[in-house]
Amino acid sequence: MNFEIAYPWLFFLLPLPLLVYALLPPLKKRKTALKGAFFFRSAEAMGVKPQDSAWISKRNMVQWFGLAVSWVGILIAASNPKLVGQPDMKVKTSRSFLVVADISFSMDTRDWAGTDGKMYTRWEGVKQVLGDFIEKRKGDRLGLVFFGSNAYLQAPLTTDTEIINWLLSQAEVSMAGQMTAIGKAIGFSHELLQADSLEHKVMLLLTDGADSGGGISPLDVATAAAKDSVTIYTLGIGDPNAPSADLDEATLKAIAEQTGGQYFLAMDEQQLAQVYETLNELEPMEYEQEEYRPEQLLFIYPLAFSLISALVLTMIVTLFKFIRR
Repeated sequence: MNFEIAYPWLFFLLPLPLLVYALLPPLKKRKTALKGAFFFRSAEAMGVKPQDSAWISKRNMVQWFGLAVSWVGILIAASNPKLVGQPDMKVKTSRSFLVVADISFSMDTRDWAGTDGKMYTRWEGVKQVLGDFIEKRKGDRLGLVFFGSNAYLQAPLTTDTEIINWLLSQAEVSMAGQMTAIGKAIGFSHELLQADSLEHKVMLLLTDGADSGGGISPLDVATAAAKDSVTIYTLGIGDPNAPSADLDEATLKAIAEQTGGQYFLAMDEQQLAQVYETLNELEPMEYEQEEYRPEQLLFIYPLAFSLISALVLTMIVTLFKFIRR
């Protein structure tokens, strides 16, 4: 922390009270006096002539010292002293990054190989690696949309990656229904991004199945999203050659191609981590930065000292007057 004074030129005003004292005439104040009915007769008898007169009350050293301390304290406070820390770089958001994840019943299939050699469900594996990916996207506004038979918003667009990860951890398979409505998910997510003010908008679609229909074509809504400059990256989960696989790679590739994105396939945790690394390269966090310096204002201390000094001076002067009476 470095000590700084915002307005050092104010200290040139230090001799101002002396200048005012030297140039301005004394302040005239009326004081009470004892009036006698025979004042003029008494003066005539004593042979003196009454005259108008005035006197200048003088301050003692205690008063002068107290006033000087108060004035110096006021000037120090007005100069705005502060402690300034080292400059930090404040992140400014550059894009909206919406993660659209499939949590249909098929994501509960336990065929996902973890790096620790254990087998997990597809959704458990996705949550583990997706959490790390979200944590690294500090330059983006992130949001979560989960879909099955229908799509719903799990987390609105925000820069708070901690709350995004917590909401991700709370999601479980089949919360959105049994089916895989990819068209509905893209359409719903597109509406969310349309309402966002940032120009750069990215959607990451994760699924292990094929669109279940529902009257909304994934390719049609992808075309509409592309017109609004929304880039969609599609990610297929699981082995497409497995006997029970239902992954529609052709549609996912077409969605990515129409919107300027790219299709990825992840069959285990290691491949999924590589996909996220590739995404970080394709969508680097090119965010603006502005310099921010933490400041601790100190003007309150000299100002408080000045006020306390003036209060103590007033009490001392009042006490002296009381004693003299």
